[in-house]
Amino acid sequence: MTVSPIQTDVAIIGAGPTALFAAFECNMLKLRCVLIDALDSIGGQCAALYPEKPIYDIPAHPAIEGADLIAKLEAQIAPFDVPRLLGQRVEKLAGRRGDFTLVTSTGQTIQARAVIIAAGAGAFGPNRPPLSGLDAYEKSGAVQYYVRKRADFTGKRIVVAGGGDSALDWALSLSEIAETVYLLHRRPRFRGAPETLARIDAQVAAGRIEKVVPYQLHALHGEGGNLHAVEVATLEGETRRLEADTLLPFYGLSTDLGPIATWNLDSHRNVIPVTPSTMETSLSGTFAIGDVATYPGKLKLILQGFSEGAMAAHAIHPIVHPDTALHFEYSTSKGVPTGA
Repeated sequence: MTVSPIQTDVAIIGAGPTALFAAFECNMLKLRCVLIDALDSIGGQCAALYPEKPIYDIPAHPAIEGADLIAKLEAQIAPFDVPRLLGQRVEKLAGRRGDFTLVTSTGQTIQARAVIIAAGAGAFGPNRPPLSGLDAYEKSGAVQYYVRKRADFTGKRIVVAGGGDSALDWALSLSEIAETVYLLHRRPRFRGAPETLARIDAQVAAGRIEKVVPYQLHALHGEGGNLHAVEVATLEGETRRLEADTLLPFYGLSTDLGPIATWNLDSHRNVIPVTPSTMETSLSGTFAIGDVATYPGKLKLILQGFSEGAMAAHAIHPIVHPDTALHFEYSTSKGVPTGA
């Protein structure tokens, strides 16, 4: 069965928060667009990794959970009925400024005048600890790398492994509902903001969190995928057994640009250099925004990704509408177009 090519003005690779806002900005400028993402749902890392984790640096929201932010961004583009190609990644990109052809892993072809790469850190997955029998515990949910439903951990005995922000934040959050929280790290010192470390110490003093340092993961004990205990060890070989139902290892993500790295555009260490005023990459007609983009002074904040999406959309307008001058108008006077 032959799948008909999709014709659009802008192909947006990614469907995270930055991509969703870029779709809004494109449609505000009457640029048709389509969202393409390897995940089977929108939201990117924001939805996949921390849907219930509060985000504190989104303007006008003192705190908003990742899933709620995605829902509001989706509502914002709802009037435009933006097509979404989910569960497939872009394998090939060919063409030139004004005339690109993209082919996805399902064989879908997209013909676009311009391309916005909003792929976050690229394909991502957790750094898994090298433990025997890990697969069985992952399948049963006894070992998890992301907290999708905080309530699932009510009354559980939890080992949180790691020394960074994710480990600290989730240890604090889960200590409010879990029976026991062990915070495991190979060094006595943790990497976190002074306020966060002070809150950890307060929960330790209250008996809600127990620090287990300096230890690292050594073995898992249980049967049939049910975890009974986590064995930890010091560098000197001293071991300790922690009775636990769940292990949450927060050792960061392994990231990979995947096929993007083969598309004849400059990249360095899984990021793509861009011109800051337009967000254009070294391949004319393609643009990168969000975490995947880099330039002097870059801040990896969602709010900066929003700004980058707006700049990319404005830079794309003359590619799609070369004979139409863009008269910038505020949305308060322009309103939301009824169609792109």
